[in-house]
Amino acid sequence: MKKLSALLIALMLTVSCVPFAPAEEAAKPASHILVVYFSATGTTRGVAEKLAEGLSADLYEIVPQEPYTDADLDWNDSTSRTSIETEDRNCRPAIAGELPDLAAYDTLFIGYPIWWGDTPRIVSNFVEQVDLTGKTLAVFFTSGSSGLGSSMKHLEQQSGAGKWLEGKRFTARTTVEALVNWAKGLGIEP
Repeated sequence: MKKLSALLIALMLTVSCVPFAPAEEAAKPASHILVVYFSATGTTRGVAEKLAEGLSADLYEIVPQEPYTDADLDWNDSTSRTSIETEDRNCRPAIAGELPDLAAYDTLFIGYPIWWGDTPRIVSNFVEQVDLTGKTLAVFFTSGSSGLGSSMKHLEQQSGAGKWLEGKRFTARTTVEALVNWAKGLGIEP
């Protein structure tokens, strides 16, 4: 009986010494950096995935509740969905699914295609719905030739918070190394 009691006590002491992470620690993201992106054709997605890979960052895609069709994206058609949304500065296409919990992130990269020198309105919807207080933010955008335009300025105004760093244009051919070098040039390290 003494041996059984000693064995039970030893087992209880062993189990009580096993470290357990609190539930909130177990749910923490793997990185302090989140790459958020909206991609209508896949180009911005590719850049976002490379950036997340290079920085060991987490990834969140802004998915429209109503997906964009090829006809919606026809910038030559003034009646296309994107043309109409761009003209309406108050338009806010709905985002499918839940928004990410940003509490554990101190840095966000926000990526999008440039539409007529501005941000797609769904990205405006995102920055208006999340709390960017105390966050460092850098935008990256994809375009064959267009510049940043007023897109970053508009996002900064719409968010009303955060420390916004200079944005940069990238193409589908941009390498992971080029993206990491850009981030490091902004003072952002994985």
